[in-house]
Amino acid sequence: MATPPAAAFEALMDGVTSWDVPRGPIPSELLLTGEAAFPVMVNDRGQVLIAASFYGQGRLLVVSHEGYLLDAGLAPFLLNAVGWLCPSPGAPVGVHPCVASLADILQGSGVEAQIQPEPREPLGVYCINAYNDTMSAELVQFMKRGGGLLIGGQAWYWASQHGRDKVLSEFPGNQVTSVAGVYFTDTCGDRSRFKVSKKVPKIPLHVRCGEDLGQDQQRLLDGLSELDIKTGGIPSQLLVHGALAFPLGLDASLGCFLAAARYGRGRVVLAAHEGMLCAPKMGPFLLNAVHWLARGQTGKIGVHTRLKNLCDQLSGCGLEYSLVPHLTTDLRVYCCVAYSDKEAKQLQEFVAEGGGLLIGGQAWWWASQNPGHSPLAGFPGNVILNCFGLSILARTLEPGSFPVPGPEKQSYHFRKALSEFQATLNHGGGNLEKSWLAKLAVEGAAFLQIPAEGVPAYASLHRLLRKMLRLSGLPAVSRDKPVASDSCEAAVLCLATELARAGTDCSQLVQGRGTRSSHSYPLERAITVEIDGSNPGSSDSWVSTGLYLQDGQNAEVSLSAAATSAGLKVQVGCHTDDLTSASQLSRAPVVTHQCCMDRTSRSVSCLWGGLLYVTVPKGSKLGPVPVTIQGAVPAPYYKLGKTSLEEWRSRLRESPAPWGELATDNVILTVPSADLRILEDPEPVLRLWDEMMRAIARLAAQPFPFRRPERIVADVQISAGWMHAGYPIMCHLESVQELISEMGMRSRGLWGAVHELGHNQQQHGWEFPPHTTEATCNLWSVYVHETVLGIPRAQAHPALRPQEREKRIRTHLGKGAPLHDWNVWTALETYLQLQEAFGWEPFTQLFAEYQTFPALPKDNPSKMNLWVKKFSEKVQKNLAPFFAAWGWPVQKEVAASLACLPEWQENPVRLYLQAKN
Repeated sequence: MATPPAAAFEALMDGVTSWDVPRGPIPSELLLTGEAAFPVMVNDRGQVLIAASFYGQGRLLVVSHEGYLLDAGLAPFLLNAVGWLCPSPGAPVGVHPCVASLADILQGSGVEAQIQPEPREPLGVYCINAYNDTMSAELVQFMKRGGGLLIGGQAWYWASQHGRDKVLSEFPGNQVTSVAGVYFTDTCGDRSRFKVSKKVPKIPLHVRCGEDLGQDQQRLLDGLSELDIKTGGIPSQLLVHGALAFPLGLDASLGCFLAAARYGRGRVVLAAHEGMLCAPKMGPFLLNAVHWLARGQTGKIGVHTRLKNLCDQLSGCGLEYSLVPHLTTDLRVYCCVAYSDKEAKQLQEFVAEGGGLLIGGQAWWWASQNPGHSPLAGFPGNVILNCFGLSILARTLEPGSFPVPGPEKQSYHFRKALSEFQATLNHGGGNLEKSWLAKLAVEGAAFLQIPAEGVPAYASLHRLLRKMLRLSGLPAVSRDKPVASDSCEAAVLCLATELARAGTDCSQLVQGRGTRSSHSYPLERAITVEIDGSNPGSSDSWVSTGLYLQDGQNAEVSLSAAATSAGLKVQVGCHTDDLTSASQLSRAPVVTHQCCMDRTSRSVSCLWGGLLYVTVPKGSKLGPVPVTIQGAVPAPYYKLGKTSLEEWRSRLRESPAPWGELATDNVILTVPSADLRILEDPEPVLRLWDEMMRAIARLAAQPFPFRRPERIVADVQISAGWMHAGYPIMCHLESVQELISEMGMRSRGLWGAVHELGHNQQQHGWEFPPHTTEATCNLWSVYVHETVLGIPRAQAHPALRPQEREKRIRTHLGKGAPLHDWNVWTALETYLQLQEAFGWEPFTQLFAEYQTFPALPKDNPSKMNLWVKKFSEKVQKNLAPFFAAWGWPVQKEVAASLACLPEWQENPVRLYLQAKN
């Protein structure tokens, strides 16, 4: 019977224009943690004093003092409340004797309310105060089956008598309301002014409470000095975002790998890899965890069959358990992995009603298999865990042995850091350490990926962040004005990016930044482009639309129903390097966005704008696909053999897009439009590029045209090096002119870009990392320069001048040819000597044969010996002495098998070895 919070709030507030509350009662502030909970009445200080929620099939309304239930001034609201809580018209309304005068108020408004000592069938509404500790289980089940519960009380007086450190867990009212994510706290509510909101009020970011979660941390870490998580698996990082969630294990950068939370009446312990729960070295922690989860009570421990390796650990701790295929209601503690959400609802109710959940898993593998999908939304473990205030990220953490975090690290919390960040942005206050700030930027961006629509707990933070960022504005980050990655400006960039991705309208943030073009283009005009939906390659391919989405704008993308099941995605932007790890930022760390086209129409946006692409999955045979896009503008785009010179010049003249592309069937160059405007005719340079790509394919023994064109993208900042390989190859803006100048390439060469293209041709079977990683890729640089550009190797790169080569050979051989020094130019020399003796044909032939081998060795020594054998057989010379002289680990049996081949008399290494002797 759950309805959207907005509709529920409207029903509760129908006709209520003011809060006519009695002035005498002192209310308690309410703490809201559940995904279903939402505020109804909030005072001027932002404290929640009335809240509603859902649980099971039923509904809950909590007021922060029972006096509010007994005052006729609130009759209009109380009448709405009972009406909203009622599961069906005419259902009985029962009133506990402790709030008997409420029956009179309801009856005076025409509601048939009766005094009843306990709720009864048929289900209806039951009204009670928060001080009864004998009916907790009965009230929870009443709600769960579909009843409506109206409960009122305050906890500050109880706390003064029983202890502030027990209010959340032991106050009678919390035994009931907490299952639905609402808690009475010991904090008094301010009574001076009460807001009447027109929409669901915001949930406070932070609520003070006397119960200290640090005591839970101490119990869980009792007797431990370190946490050794080197268990053979790579853990994810954890996001601790709930008000009652807390970290247990942190690395030096505050990366969390172990965490816990209270939820309702129960508890959760989460490990960032299931292997951590099964490692003997984690035994002492495991014992603490099980005792804490059981809340000191006896009961059965259930272990899911997928976590059976945990059984030895439990036995070693003297704990009795049962191996079970699924959750059962008779368990006190349940242990499972985070890779299935089939029991998500049952697990959440199990914990809410007092169960203990021990769960472990990592999300990075799921993320790698589900590109374009956020693990915060789709990973099964997070479907279970998000509501507990815990999530598993795709980001990994380096396993190690870490000291138990001290108070200064334990005190880190996402909500606390965000609160300090807000104070810093608002008035320069706050006390935010740089380590906290860097962590907040990453965690805030991750938190915003949790689906927030219809969930006040998350939507409130979205609203808060939107207001914060609107007031602060976006920093004018650029190459001339970089920002430090641990600065407030960097955090703003990260948070703004994800806020926009989450669907929040951030167009106001980009206004006044000076990034938009002065060109005017009718954005309401829909443009239909036809893209090739076939991809014979082994990896996903980006297909250019020739359109650009301006920063802060939304585009509506539409395609046919038949195409929605093909796995197509829409991507905004091509600058895919993630700069999160950079120390300085010349742009936002992430400036691209990708979403699945699994329906016929979708709205897409990116705060930073970008060229629009459709990504086509590998193996797709969809053929031509018309795609209609509204809200984007044409970008400069030239396709060799298709775009006329007139069309090109017209696009250059009229396009407002700051980026454009030059394309052939084999390579696509993405560069600033300003650089393209000086290119009168792109055809000559693109024909040269196609010649170079043909040569690259020829040496690699790959089909030509390429199965998918290579891409080279220029960026103001990249994640590694001067350029780096990948899809796309990334380069700095300084490289643009050498990429688009035919005369420059023919006269000066293009070593760097071809070097990266060579990286993309390297194959695991004949690569020996780390030795050849930066070496064999240069075979393509040499080949292209000599066969296409007519530039000899000695002129193509200074390192290949004869004197430099001579010096390197003598130095390496003079040291006894140690393999650990055989890399980069020294390693390349080995291959160049072979090429200079035997030509390029053996390389091309071998690269082709390697693609047909059914199984290839994985370790370097075996792979190197296979290359020795195959190259020798290809040229019909015994090359074992040659490779051995270079320091290769040639095996005796391989050398013996090649002894029947003719000796290589011209072995160039022999001259150096003779000179040495």
